[in-house]
Amino acid sequence: MRRTLEAIRAVDARAFPASVAFARQQLNHIVIVEELFRARLLGDAAPHATTHTAEVPALDALAARLEASDAGYASYVAALAPAQWDDALRFRFADGREGCMTRREILFHVFNHSTWHRGAIGHALDLARVPHPADTWTVFLHETQPQRREGALPGAGRDAGPQAKR
Repeated sequence: MRRTLEAIRAVDARAFPASVAFARQQLNHIVIVEELFRARLLGDAAPHATTHTAEVPALDALAARLEASDAGYASYVAALAPAQWDDALRFRFADGREGCMTRREILFHVFNHSTWHRGAIGHALDLARVPHPADTWTVFLHETQPQRREGALPGAGRDAGPQAKR
């Protein structure tokens, strides 16, 4: 998310106000959904009645909420016992309909949901003539675990197929 936020900050807001407004709206939706699902995982009351708000917070406020959400999910996943991943949780969606998902499914949804909307933000960045950042799982892995690059993992190259023999 850091790269996406940096790219949004690079947009000339006077020349491309619609792109900035759209990006903020998407970030607001992302964090609301993350907060809703985190409450469901924790068994807490829903912190929001809808997945959008009439007023969209400033970019810095959204960035702070997204950072807190990331930290909360990282802490939650780190403390989750293996046996809990497939616990089914029942809850009510913001549209009022009942839902049931496992913790694993909720976590997958949250991560996938954010990726989807960051892709939409990428289009807004294109329209504002700001390069959008590479935003893929592999980029994240190699940024957070640089030892995964260039065969640095123990055993890399063994049984890795024809590519490893080059």
